[in-house]
Amino acid sequence: MSACTEDVGRVRRLADGFLAGLHVPPAAREDALLIISELVTNAIIHALPPAALLVLSMPCSVLRIEVTDGGPQPHRPPHAHPQEEHGRGLTIVAALATRHGTVTHERGATRWAELTP
Repeated sequence: MSACTEDVGRVRRLADGFLAGLHVPPAAREDALLIISELVTNAIIHALPPAALLVLSMPCSVLRIEVTDGGPQPHRPPHAHPQEEHGRGLTIVAALATRHGTVTHERGATRWAELTP
């Protein structure tokens, strides 16, 4: 079964329950869920499968979100026009995260973001 954009809602609901179990404050949880949604959506739309989400609670109350995918699709869509609703996911991640980045490896790429609630 291949991933589709409807899967993002299911991932978001599961992540919300996980973050609530970690006692992440509501405002920080919303930021984390938005980052998760953006990174997972990018992996589904712009990268090859598989896509995997990892959420870690780290020392000093840092929350680390990682989405690993199989690397970019051979044909990448053009950059978004300012009036389009798509194409701003990584800008949103950068605005919400304390730190963020991308690591490429032989299996694909991992995009990560850290939050300090």
